[in-house]
Amino acid sequence: MQTLSWIDWTILCVTLIAIVTYGTLQTRGSKNVTDYLRGGNTSKWWTIGLSVMATQASAITFLSTPGQAFHDGMGFVQFYFGLPIAMVVICMVFIPLYHRLKVYTAYEFLENRFDLKTRTLAAMLFLIQRGLAAGITIFAPAIILSVVLGWDLLTLNIIIGLLVIIYTVSGGTRAVNVTQKHQMVVIFIGMLVAFFLIVDKLPQDITFGKALDIAGASGKMEVLDFSFDLNNRYTFWSGIIGGTFLMLSYFGTDQSQVQRYLSGKSVKEMQLGLIFNGLLKIPMQFFILLVGVMVFVFYQFNEAPVNFNPTATEVVLNSEFADQYKALQEEQQQIFSDKQKIIDAYTASDNPEIAKYISAANLAHEELRKEARALIEKAGEAKNIKVESNDKDYVFIHFILNNLPRGLIGLLLAVILSAAMSSTASELNALGSTTTIDLYIRNTGEKTETEKVTASKWFTFLWGIIAIGVACVANLAENLIQLVNIIGSIFYGNVLGIFLLAFFFKFVKGNAVFIAALITQGLVIALYLLDLYEYINLPFLWLNFVGCMIVMVIACILQLLIPNSKTSHA
Repeated sequence: MQTLSWIDWTILCVTLIAIVTYGTLQTRGSKNVTDYLRGGNTSKWWTIGLSVMATQASAITFLSTPGQAFHDGMGFVQFYFGLPIAMVVICMVFIPLYHRLKVYTAYEFLENRFDLKTRTLAAMLFLIQRGLAAGITIFAPAIILSVVLGWDLLTLNIIIGLLVIIYTVSGGTRAVNVTQKHQMVVIFIGMLVAFFLIVDKLPQDITFGKALDIAGASGKMEVLDFSFDLNNRYTFWSGIIGGTFLMLSYFGTDQSQVQRYLSGKSVKEMQLGLIFNGLLKIPMQFFILLVGVMVFVFYQFNEAPVNFNPTATEVVLNSEFADQYKALQEEQQQIFSDKQKIIDAYTASDNPEIAKYISAANLAHEELRKEARALIEKAGEAKNIKVESNDKDYVFIHFILNNLPRGLIGLLLAVILSAAMSSTASELNALGSTTTIDLYIRNTGEKTETEKVTASKWFTFLWGIIAIGVACVANLAENLIQLVNIIGSIFYGNVLGIFLLAFFFKFVKGNAVFIAALITQGLVIALYLLDLYEYINLPFLWLNFVGCMIVMVIACILQLLIPNSKTSHA
C-alpha cells in the first residue's frame, strides 16, 4: 500500500483548511438566536437542497456504500425508494405547519399540540440517537484512515471533531449551510473522478458495457427485488414501506434535517430544496453504488487481497494461523487465474451460458474470504485483541490508496473527510439547538438574545466533545452505513408516530401519547434485540413502520381509556 505523497497531503490539507476557514469567516458574529439557529432565514432552495443532501451523505456513505455494492450489488438502492414519497408528504404537511408556528425546533410543535413532557421526551429521544450517530460519523472515517495511514485512532477522532467544532460553534446554522455547499462540490467532483479512473483502468478491450455484463453475470446488477422474504434486508417493499417511514422520520422530525430547511427564505424555498433533494438523492446513491460495482469489476482483472483490512491481515500473518492464511492466499491466486480464463471466454463470445461459471468462481472466492475472516477472528482471540475481520468498509479506501495516481488520492481523502465534517456539523448544530431551545430555555425561563446565542454555542461545543468521546469508544458493526440506519430505526418510528398523531388524530391528547411513546420505545428495543439474537426475523428497516404503528395504536387505545387526558392546545 503506497504512502501519501506531498501532493496528496497538500491537496488534502488545503481543501479542509479552506472549507473550515471560509465557513468561519463568512458567518462569524451572529447577533441573535434567529441568525444563529435559523441562519437568518436567508437560504435559497439550492443551498437547502445541497445542505440536506450533505447532512445525510456522511463519510460512511462514501466508505461503506461502494463496499456494500462490491459485496452485495446494486440492491441497496431500494433502501431510498421511499424518499420521494416522504419529500412530498413533508412539503405538504410538515413545512407549512413549522413555518406558520415559527418554531426553532420540530419538538416545539409537540408542546403546542400535546404538552411539555411529550415535547421533552421527543427531544430526548432525538438527542440520544443523534448524539450516538454524531460519534459514529466521526469514528467511521477515523478508524479506516487510521489503518491505511498508520495514524493513531484517538488522534484522528480528535482532529476531525475539532475541525467541525471550530466552524459549527463559530457560525451556527449559516456556517453549516455555507460549508456544506462547497463540501458537496468537492464530493461530487471526487466521486466522478474516481468513477472514470476505475473504468479507465479496466483492460482496453473491456468497455463500460462489457463491464456491466460481467457485473451482471456475477449478480451485482440486480436492482429490484419484489419478494416478501424477510430474510432479504433490502427489497422493493422494505424500501417503499420501511424506507418511507424512515425518511419521513428523518427529514420530518429529526432536528439535524429540520434545521436545514427551517433556514429557508420562504415556504416555497424550503419545499423546492426538499424536492431537489428527493429528485437527486436516488441517482446519487445509484451512482455511488455503481462506483462500488466498477471496483468489483476492476478486481475481476486485478487480484484482490483475501481481506481488504491491512491490520487484520498483519495480525493473522503474525499468529499461529499464518500458514493456514497463506494457504488461502495461494488458493485465491488459483481461483483468480481460473476466473480470468472464464471471463476471457465470456467477453470473447458473449455466450450467456458462460456467465454461470463466472458466478460460481466468485462464490468460491467469497467462501474463501469467509474462511479468512474466521482465521482473523481466531488470531484476534488468541492475541486477546479486537480485530475487524469484516472488510466491507475497507474496499473503496484500499482501491483509492493502491490504484489512483498521486494527487487524486488526496482529493478522494478530502472527499471522505469533507463528508464526515458536513454530516457531523449538521448533527452538532441540531444537538446544540435542541438542547438550548427544548431543554435549557424552556425549563429555565426566557433569556436575552445574547444569552441564547452563548448557550447555543456552549451546548454545540459540549455535544462536539461528547461526539468525539463516543467516537473514541465506538466499535465497528457489520457495516457502518447499516449501523447508523439501525440506530435511527430504533428511535425514528416512535418519534414519527408521535408527530403523525399530532397532525391527524386530533382526539388524542398528551398523557396518552406520552405513555404510549414510553411503552413503544421499550417494545422496539426488545424487538431489535430479539432479531439480533435470532429469536425472531424482523429486518431493522421494518422497525420504523412497526414503531410508528405501535405508538399510534397504543395512544388511541389509551385515550379511550383515559378520557380526562390533558386537552390539546391546537
